[in-house]
Amino acid sequence: MKKFLAIFLAVVFALSMAACGAPAAEPAAEPAAPAEPSTPAAEPAAPAEPAAAEGTYEIALVTDVGNIDDKSFNQGAWEGVVAYAEANGKTYSYYRPSEDSDEARIESIKTAIDKGAKAVVMPGYLFGAAVQAVQAEYPEVMLLGLDLGLGDVPEPTANTSLITYQEEQAGYFAGYAAVKEGYTKLGFLGGMAVPAVVRYGYGFVQGANDAAKEMGNVKDIQIKYWYCDSFAPSDDIKTKMSGWYTEGTEVVFACGGGIYLSAVGAAEEAKAKVIGVDVDQSAESELIITSAMKELKQSVVVALTALFDNGGTWPAEYAGTELKLGAAQDCVGLPTAEGSWRLANYTVDQYNELFAKVKDGSVAISSDIANPPAADIAVDYQN
Repeated sequence: MKKFLAIFLAVVFALSMAACGAPAAEPAAEPAAPAEPSTPAAEPAAPAEPAAAEGTYEIALVTDVGNIDDKSFNQGAWEGVVAYAEANGKTYSYYRPSEDSDEARIESIKTAIDKGAKAVVMPGYLFGAAVQAVQAEYPEVMLLGLDLGLGDVPEPTANTSLITYQEEQAGYFAGYAAVKEGYTKLGFLGGMAVPAVVRYGYGFVQGANDAAKEMGNVKDIQIKYWYCDSFAPSDDIKTKMSGWYTEGTEVVFACGGGIYLSAVGAAEEAKAKVIGVDVDQSAESELIITSAMKELKQSVVVALTALFDNGGTWPAEYAGTELKLGAAQDCVGLPTAEGSWRLANYTVDQYNELFAKVKDGSVAISSDIANPPAADIAVDYQN
């Protein structure tokens, strides 16, 4: 009887405590990570849906407005985190902000740090204000901003490393390849006219121009050039691209987040082609003939290697600085895998030869965004 009474009282006490407890708050981030690092595979597995994170994780990725399967910045950076962590026995996780705001990104960074992060990777210019806000508060945590420059974080502290890219080189490779493939009517569809997008576009013009001069068909090459002032697909963008294709445009370099979907939609109706951006987007559509890429995975691996080889703090060349990565570091280029290379006339060997010249500096590409590049081909700037 005493035993029954004790059990009954314990149950009543437990129920009363549950009734008095406050409801759980909405989580600020959605962490996910493997329970333990495993032997590295040849290619990282496809990202899974977030699972409840338990324990602590040494390396964290905080996404911007997307998820780690966005086929763009978040996914490329996440693959770099996974590749480095699994090859070096580090635990890792990712955190997705609850909304698109500086406050939510700051909260997610702090959540990652509370979960044990010693290094936090943040892809995209949207993190500028968040990095500026948290870097001094957590001097022992190393912050890595991708596509973040001194214009975004004007006063980086020693625990902050900023990486930007020579997008003009990636754009150059794409424009050069398109003309060498035999296209004469090209288009550049830019998102917002931020420096990175402008560098892509001006590089595209330079590459197309140089290829045309080599082929002796300068008078045949035309480029329509337009910023749509958005990074999201829309019917208006698709209508604009449909007009271009109707007027004879054969391939459009769609440069800016999800706007490639509008270009692909128009290209499907016109039986035309598209060039992707940032990552290899060939899996998104058979109409994407190549992509002007930032090697996000590679750049994350390079940076984390430098960090942990230096005992977990940034070496001098990374600490409080902006590094601009390009062909010299193998951090921009075109995808050359068999399924990604959809060019019949321009070969991988020819591309590798050009890449080597850009890498060693024998082919110079202007990064100036103040003025459009001088060109012998016809460029129709529509903004």
